[in-house]
Amino acid sequence: METAILFVLVLGLLFVGVPVAVSLGLSSIILIAFFSNDSMSSVAIQLFTASQNYTLLAIPFFVLASAFMSTGGVAKRIIRFAIATVGHFRGGLAMASVLACMLFAALSGSSPATVVAIGTIAIAGMRQVGYSKEFAAGIIANAGTLGILIPPSIVMVVYAAATDVSVGRMFLAGVIPGIVAGLMLMIAIYIVARIRGLPSEPWRGFGEIVAGGKQAGWGLFLIIIIIGGIYGGVFTPTEAAAVAAVYSFFIAIFIYRDMGPMAGIAWVSDKDSRSARAGFSGVVYAVAFYFVWMILSFFATNESETVTFAGRSNLGLAIAAVILVAYIAWRGDKGLAGVPGAVMAGLPVWGRNLSLMGRNFGRAFFNEDTRKVMVDASKTTIMLMFIIVNALLFAHVLTSERIPDAITDLMLGYGFTWFTFLIAVNILLLVGGQFMEPSGLLLIVAPVVFPIAMELGVDPVHLGIIMVVNMEIGMITPPIGLNLFVTSGITGMSLVQVVRAALPFVAVLFMFLILVTYVPGLSTWLPYSLMGPEIVTR
Repeated sequence: METAILFVLVLGLLFVGVPVAVSLGLSSIILIAFFSNDSMSSVAIQLFTASQNYTLLAIPFFVLASAFMSTGGVAKRIIRFAIATVGHFRGGLAMASVLACMLFAALSGSSPATVVAIGTIAIAGMRQVGYSKEFAAGIIANAGTLGILIPPSIVMVVYAAATDVSVGRMFLAGVIPGIVAGLMLMIAIYIVARIRGLPSEPWRGFGEIVAGGKQAGWGLFLIIIIIGGIYGGVFTPTEAAAVAAVYSFFIAIFIYRDMGPMAGIAWVSDKDSRSARAGFSGVVYAVAFYFVWMILSFFATNESETVTFAGRSNLGLAIAAVILVAYIAWRGDKGLAGVPGAVMAGLPVWGRNLSLMGRNFGRAFFNEDTRKVMVDASKTTIMLMFIIVNALLFAHVLTSERIPDAITDLMLGYGFTWFTFLIAVNILLLVGGQFMEPSGLLLIVAPVVFPIAMELGVDPVHLGIIMVVNMEIGMITPPIGLNLFVTSGITGMSLVQVVRAALPFVAVLFMFLILVTYVPGLSTWLPYSLMGPEIVTR
């Protein structure tokens, strides 16, 4: 009886247009007040407990990092690198857009942010070389969904908070499926390109790949910081999110200078001599290598008793010195003999930039661009946290009324196996994903299906990836698919046109869903190889 009342209340409120968070919270309070033996004080206790959830603290930091990365010009540099890598294939610009979405997804953890950041640039580029607007929009709408599958993912954090599954294992579990999904989309693009005779970009050589990689490297290094830091045992996922937010702010404001008080001011001016440019750039590459070396070697040897800081530092300094000399000898105008002079000539460039950064350091925190990013990130965080807190209250009601146990007994009584259960979960999520935002839907469904899955022997990490992939498809299916609305906004196309454009590639994601559902090794091999199996106490 309580089960029927609860779900009727939730669905009824949703269908009359009440926001998801309010529907979940209000239904839970009504059930506790009038139909349950639970005390109303449990509402306050549960809300307080939810607000103290340490795992959820990662969400605002990942949202903030995503906001800085989206605004700070990282996307255009990633697109250049992606075009240099795969652009020479038939349909290469579309394939490069998918690769760019995969790389940006590893920075943002958000599908709408990926669509906006990459789509704004990539769709215009595809149109210029002869792709139809519909084809370009369909590619971006689908590839943007990888934002919640490739780690770090905000939706994975939400799932981990709802089910007490390890965030670290969830992040690792998304790596191989994310790559497979991207490759499947690229293969589909290549086939369509061969049939339609779509153009390819000229091969510009490995030098362009290196140049694109250097430009995008500061942004892409965030992936190493997050993933390496977590699995090197340096910090927790929540701490990694905080580091990501600080790093994204620093890169956007001080390194790329696409926003903030130093926006548009280049590190090197046209007036600097060739020797000064070579000296400055050589020192940059040497210092950058040294810090990357120290970070990566720390991640790799964190638990080693034989590798010391001094040993790592000395080796890193030696390699950095070789890089410095080799670069200046290559790019300078006097060969090896000009290395000391080039380093000295580069010092005024360093002085000019460090002075500029010092003068603008305080202003960077209170600049209009920074304020706008912080406000936008705060709005997104408040929306997500309000949904999550009310959904956790809903999950508490489900547990206290033993609703999952009743549904488990019912499904086992009807002879459900893990195979048929996963079919039912996919259908439920695919239908629900058409009408609800991913985090809200996941928080409603996860507390119900998770106990059943454990009873039937479904791996908890595998179940999480299945749910995330369903959320992906939900974001590109009408009427509430968020990526459809975002794509419509950046292209000026109607929602119906975007749906038609995205539909052929949705079929690819359906095939991917079947693959992920019934090949659990795709999701579980990497996390369990590195971190061991997930232990769930029933």
